[in-house]
Amino acid sequence: MAGDIPSIPQLELEAVIGFNGRVPSGLRLHPDKQHLIYPLGCTVILRSISDDKQEFLHGHTNNVCCLSVSRSGTYIASGQINFLGFKTTVFIWDYAQRSVYAELVLHKAKVESLAFSPNDKYLVSLGGQDDDSIVVWNIETKQAICGSTATSHVARHCLVVQYSNTDDNVFVSAGSGTLRVWELDVANRKIRPTECKLGKLQRNIKCVEISNDDQFLFCGTTSGDILKVNLRTGLLSDFGPVKAKHSLGVSVLRVMESGDLLVGSGSGVLTLCSKTNFKMLQSIQLEKGVTSITIKDTGQQFFVGTEAGLIYRMSSDDFKAEVVFTSHTSAVKDVVMPFGTSELFATCSDDDIRLWHIDKPKELLRIPVPNMTCNALDFMIDGHSLISAWNDCKIRAFGPETGRLMFTINDAHKMGVTAIAGTRDCKRIVSGGGDGQVRVWELLPHCHRLVEIMKEHKATVSSLKIKSNDKECVTASVDGTCIVWDLERFVGLQRMIANTVFRAMCYHPEEHQIITSGTDRKIAYWDVYDGSIIRELEGSQSGAINAMHITKDGGYFVTGGDDRVVRVWSYMEGVVTHVGIAQGGSITSMKICSNNRILVTTSADGAIMQWKFPHPPSS
Repeated sequence: MAGDIPSIPQLELEAVIGFNGRVPSGLRLHPDKQHLIYPLGCTVILRSISDDKQEFLHGHTNNVCCLSVSRSGTYIASGQINFLGFKTTVFIWDYAQRSVYAELVLHKAKVESLAFSPNDKYLVSLGGQDDDSIVVWNIETKQAICGSTATSHVARHCLVVQYSNTDDNVFVSAGSGTLRVWELDVANRKIRPTECKLGKLQRNIKCVEISNDDQFLFCGTTSGDILKVNLRTGLLSDFGPVKAKHSLGVSVLRVMESGDLLVGSGSGVLTLCSKTNFKMLQSIQLEKGVTSITIKDTGQQFFVGTEAGLIYRMSSDDFKAEVVFTSHTSAVKDVVMPFGTSELFATCSDDDIRLWHIDKPKELLRIPVPNMTCNALDFMIDGHSLISAWNDCKIRAFGPETGRLMFTINDAHKMGVTAIAGTRDCKRIVSGGGDGQVRVWELLPHCHRLVEIMKEHKATVSSLKIKSNDKECVTASVDGTCIVWDLERFVGLQRMIANTVFRAMCYHPEEHQIITSGTDRKIAYWDVYDGSIIRELEGSQSGAINAMHITKDGGYFVTGGDDRVVRVWSYMEGVVTHVGIAQGGSITSMKICSNNRILVTTSADGAIMQWKFPHPPSS
């Protein structure tokens, strides 16, 4: 089936909520000053600053781990991670055409860093620790000119390359115990390194910035200080600060128009430092480690990216931070939409629940619960509460407009709450837990009570759906059983058993059938009344199917899982009608909005993707 994907119509990606803040210097500003460029999963995103419109560069087969933009803005280069022992690809993109200009394959396992020469003649690429090579590419011919091992010593590891601002034949590499200035000899197809002399200093360098006049190198270190090295002689000129070092190391540096330095630290402190003695002039604390700084408007305005998946807009005048973009940084566990509306959706992850607007993908509300993981969500039909299942064995209900905690059910399940759903009359909650139990809770005006415990599953309940008349529910478990429960007599009515770990399950809207998926990569149709299997489809050729959802009219359903492919299926025909390939991590959950306009998918790398759903609702 993987081989058939190119011949199947592609889903149109409308918007992406996500920013991989862990990529060093992954946030870039295009020289046209109109677009931010950053990676997310296998995708490179171009985001308009004025209207937030997004465009996507697709081509990578694994996570993008480094990014560079040419001085003229004509080209964008991006490198990816690959499996150990396999070759990895550097893509050069034509910015004007938004298309692939060249694919460069030489490095193994990972591309660590990329840099364009000042006149767009050459691209230098640095391989990861398992590759340890530097290659210079001719952009016009799309061929490698020459290469060399990045370090002279096996114990050293190169982390970053940076090109000179004026000379196409000079670039710098730096890393753990190494700092070298390289000279390119195009005629003889060689690059020759010169070791910089740091005297008695032993430093691991994380980032390098070259002054605009190419006189000095500024190197940020894991020790929290900055080295100033003469580029021509390779000798250490100065270093500092001596006392008040930057906490958790210097992770990113930028030289302002004035010559002063913007310094981002691993502790999340952004500092403006003097060019002469590295003295701190201004500083601000941001959320988590700073990984990217990109300067706009001759240094007056700049954008900052952090490990928390946040992008800030700042000005050097007042040094105040304005959040312009937010995203999840860890796996998104679930996505839900309120009943009867297609404008909002909620997602949950480690530490928080977030509400988003669909038309303009924007965070409306964040409900933080520090150091806890929310496993599942559901909106009550009346829209007055958002109920959530947590790994600390609690069920929490929040007001979806204010985020205020309405009530908590303590000790709801022994091994964490893993699935949750509310009845249509909004008087009961049904929950499933890591202990395999299914519990029914009654909501009273000022309290709640446990109505019944139903014990039959032997392991974690992974999915739970309630029938529209509130008289039955279906639970799927990782023990390979799917059980239909009577919610009036609290007994099991039917049991469906398969040799799989069930991950997801859906009622057909007519509620006479359910569809299930799991680690056996199969999609099974079951009859609710006698528990017999009706049909079985091969859902994927590699990896479990973790998520599924069905349209309101029952004509189509969607699946996604560890193979990172979104598939749209015809329910009656059992064939794939459309596929979407853009996820960077395993797909964890998905929902089709009630008017069949948008499909929202979430993934293990924290990305939320909005696809245009191809099938309008049947009249």
